[in-house]
Order: sequence, then structure tokens, then C-alpha cells
Amino acid sequence: MNSFGKLLRVSLFGESHGNGLGITLDGVPSGLPLKFMDFAEDLGRRRAGAKGTTPRKEPDLPKLLTGVFNDHTTGAPLTILFENTNTRSGDYTKLREMPRPGHADFVASQKYGGYEDYRGGGHFSARITTGLVAAGVIAKKLIAPVHIEARLVEAGGNPNIEEAIDQAMQEQDSIGGLIECRVKGLPVGWGEPFFDSAESLLAHMMFSIPAVKGIEFGSGFQAARMKGSQHNDNILSMDGKTETNHAGGINGGITNGNELVFRIAIKPTSSISLPQETLNVKTGKVETLVVEGRHDLCVALRAPVIVEAGTALVLADLMMQEQKVGRIWQNQE
Repeated sequence: MNSFGKLLRVSLFGESHGNGLGITLDGVPSGLPLKFMDFAEDLGRRRAGAKGTTPRKEPDLPKLLTGVFNDHTTGAPLTILFENTNTRSGDYTKLREMPRPGHADFVASQKYGGYEDYRGGGHFSARITTGLVAAGVIAKKLIAPVHIEARLVEAGGNPNIEEAIDQAMQEQDSIGGLIECRVKGLPVGWGEPFFDSAESLLAHMMFSIPAVKGIEFGSGFQAARMKGSQHNDNILSMDGKTETNHAGGINGGITNGNELVFRIAIKPTSSISLPQETLNVKTGKVETLVVEGRHDLCVALRAPVIVEAGTALVLADLMMQEQKVGRIWQNQE
């Protein structure tokens, strides 16, 4: 459904053009320092405005409704709200009859019998990840000093991101991207095989991010072309350090002490300026659709911080299941 996690459980709510959206995060330990400005950096990284992103600009000012008192978490469920202030819902009226190819418009209407909020993609919009990023800020605090960094390594198959964006703008088309995430400082032992292995949960979380179509850990699909003598990572020390890292920091679904490395593939945005053929559900005929409104040319541009947030939430929950939650933050005030 719209919740994820066991001991640290995040629930998402809201729609793209509704009154607002946000998260409720249950299981956060008491005493964690948390201020309004703690969210500024990561929310700024997700915010639109740069070349290749949607012209829709929202302030995304987090309202800490519950679970925080005197700049510290209370241990109660923590709810954060973001208001929608810059919507143009009229741009989506046509899509009611002519669903966008590659988008959730058609399946959402069929599943919910036409009662879904279709404006801006409703609950299927990547705007919902605003709340996920906010939850990730808290999760990052919990797992410190473990450090997560995700970056866009190519867009449209081109490692030169700016060049790829310029070309897509000229062609009035959209492009996908490849994001690599690396996590440093993980100890040995996080992960609960079989179905709650570190890889299983990370993959589950990553595929919950809109537009993600693939994931690989370590050498990934290249491992299918390697021999065991090439892929095996020779163990060098009791802290799990290995000579190579083809496994990507996980063995048997459990973190092995090395850097966690995975990559995700993000598809091109389905809303493009070029004419497309789609079914008019009212007439039953295939017609030409030209999408209007404000959309990302490359949604992968704003995704790295979302990947970091999802990764932090998974790791924080696994850490809590290991009963390894410390109170490092109490020494940082």
C-alpha cells in the first residue's frame, strides 16, 4: 500500500494538485535533534527550476505537525506536511479522455473506476516523493556516520549530462537516466534473509520511486558474463574488507562491511511535446495527443536525492532490527 518498513515505518499521503502531501514516520526514537532548516539542503536538491526540469516551482516548506517538540523528536509518530501552492489543473482536463502513453493515467482510471484524482498525475505523481525526501533527512540522521551519495552518471545514454539535456530540448523529447548510489561506513550484518534481505528491501524501495525500471548491485548484470574466479571477492580482514567489490557490499542479503553500490535505471518522462498516438476512451478511437502543461524533460535530474532518501529509510529500519540504534546525535549538540 502506501506504507513501508517494520520498526521504522513511513506512510505517504496526498496528491500532486490536492491541498497538500507529506509523510508520517513512525518509530523514530526520541531525542533526535530536528529543526526546520535540517530539511533545506535535500529538499532544495529535489526542487525544480534547473534546466531540464519542470517550470512548476513549489516552495516545499515542511510543516512539522507532530512528533517534534523543542527541536527534538518525541518518539511519537512524526508527520510532515507540504502544501501545494502552484498548480494548473486545467492542463490535465484533456488527459481525462486521452491518457498519456507510458503514464499511469489509463491504468489508474481503470483500477479506481474514474474516481482517482487525475490532476498532475494525482497520487502517481513524482511530486509525492517530496515527503519521501523529508523522511530521508530523518533516516540519514539515524544512521550517521554511515554516508549515502547518489549521482546521475548518464542521461539519455550520454555521460555528458548537460549535452544530453541540450539535445533533448532541441528535439522536444524526454530522456531517461542512470543513477549510481554508494553507501560508505556500513558494518557487517544488516539485512534479514530471505524476503527482507538488504537487496530485497532496497529493490522494493527503489521500484516505489516513479519512473524506475531497473536495478543492479555491484557488477550487476555483467556478473552473468563472468566466471566465479572473476566475480568472487577475496576476503582480506575480519571487518569484511574484500579485494574487489563485485557483490556491491552485500552477500546472502546481508551487508558485508564493504561499500554498498547499486545503480538504477529511470525511464524517459512520458509527458512530451511531440505528438503521440493514444486511445480516446470516450470515442474508442486512436487519436493524436499533444501533451500540455509543465513537465520534467529528464526526471532523473532530480532523482538522486530521492534515491538517497529511500536508501536511508531501508538502512535505518535494518539497523533498528539489528538493535544497533545508538544515540550518537546526543553527543553532537
